[in-house]
Amino acid sequence: MLEGKVYKSTGSWYLVRSKNKFFECRIKGKIRLRDISTTNPISVGDDVIFEIEDQNTGIISDILPRSNYIIRKSVKLSKQYHIIASNIDLSILVVTLNNPVTTNNFIDRFLVTCKAYDIPVILAFNKIDTFQKNEDDKIKEMINMYNHIGYNCDLISAKFGDGVDNLIAKMKNKTCMISGHSGVGKSTLINYISPGLSLKTKEISSSHNQGQHTTTHAEMFDLDSNIRVIDTPGIRGFGLVDISKNELGDFFPEFFKAKDKCKFKDCLHLDEPNCNIKSEITNGEIFESRYNTYLDMMKDHNIYRKSDESCNSES
Repeated sequence: MLEGKVYKSTGSWYLVRSKNKFFECRIKGKIRLRDISTTNPISVGDDVIFEIEDQNTGIISDILPRSNYIIRKSVKLSKQYHIIASNIDLSILVVTLNNPVTTNNFIDRFLVTCKAYDIPVILAFNKIDTFQKNEDDKIKEMINMYNHIGYNCDLISAKFGDGVDNLIAKMKNKTCMISGHSGVGKSTLINYISPGLSLKTKEISSSHNQGQHTTTHAEMFDLDSNIRVIDTPGIRGFGLVDISKNELGDFFPEFFKAKDKCKFKDCLHLDEPNCNIKSEITNGEIFESRYNTYLDMMKDHNIYRKSDESCNSES
């Protein structure tokens, strides 16, 4: 029996690296996950136990415990979830202001998901070589907001390499997941770090102004500086799993910091009296766009309800 790490998953076959050699592996029987029901039992980043079947193939018999993982809603099965990647040291969300647009709502949802699964995040604002004057102002406002909350932000041009060396320094000796909408420059960024990979990139679709999907499955690559990168498919949104209505606000760091001064211990920060979250929005300590994302997430999961049904215990 050997131990290896999954570098690629295509649904039924898994590319596993062990002792500097790759094996095409399949699952032996059914592997049941102990923590969550998903459409894929094994994901990129998993450490697995397998036995060699012949020279280049093997059979996976078990998955070793994960330090963390990140999920999204299954595309075809809306009530089920798909593990994108596991055992991640650092998540990098590549953000663009246009071609395609990355909204604050999308960024916030990503940050909540990473916070829920204990994955540190860097926001990499890409394509700075294309910014106009009004976009410079907007990007400064966004960086000011996310820095204020406590998130690291980098300005980069993956195409020309501006700012990328600073990002590489933060990625050294880590397993990093690179995420973002199709077309934001994930593959371009990886190609700049290690040109020899020559990952496929495509121009933005002019008809729909969205990136064309060049990555259909998550895949891990070994880069220079002992960087292990997980390239993920273009993603439009994230679903929440195992986050109750009372817990959601805790994954907004500024909400968690301020909630102790709410009148009610179980305040949902909706229409309850003396809610400190809403007070801090008024005085500028909490950004309104973040609160709007919170409301959208509550509504998405049918947990938006009146405070007279939920608040009954004072702090």
